Amino acid sequence: MNVLGKILALGTLSVMAACTNNDPSALGGGFGSGANGAIAPGSPSDPRSPAYFQQTIGDRVLFSVDQSTLTPQAQQVLQGQADWLMANPDYVATIEGHADEQGTREYNLALGARRANAAREFLISRGVAGNRLTTVSYGKERPIEICSTEDCYSKNRRAVTVLTGSTLG
Repeated sequence: MNVLGKILALGTLSVMAACTNNDPSALGGGFGSGANGAIAPGSPSDPRSPAYFQQTIGDRVLFSVDQSTLTPQAQQVLQGQADWLMANPDYVATIEGHADEQGTREYNLALGARRANAAREFLISRGVAGNRLTTVSYGKERPIEICSTEDCYSKNRRAVTVLTGSTLG
């Protein structure tokens, strides 16, 4: 980029910065808010939105090594998911089962399936209709952390509830 181009780019940035209003109240109350402080539909602050489900309720539960038993913490998250799903009956979900990289592919696929099914059965036991929930196991094929330490392994041993759409079409 030549000198003239750099000067023009800096000038443009200066003008844009001068036009920026950093006052959150000018946006109607801040992130996720619409005009007059109303909650913007679909935002993380909208209790009916998938973003709220994922960020506030929590979309995943973690498991111990070689386990598909739900911990008390996992049950608490799943209870929140069940409550949300019961209050929002138009949504269906897929529960993904995952494992860490230890063990064979076949073992981890089976373990991921057991984890997904444990989460599904908990949700069903709390009143969510079984026909709204499907499961899939990815085993160790979709890690969120790639390394060979316990800290990484523990994040990969999970079941994730993914809202896949509305039952209304």
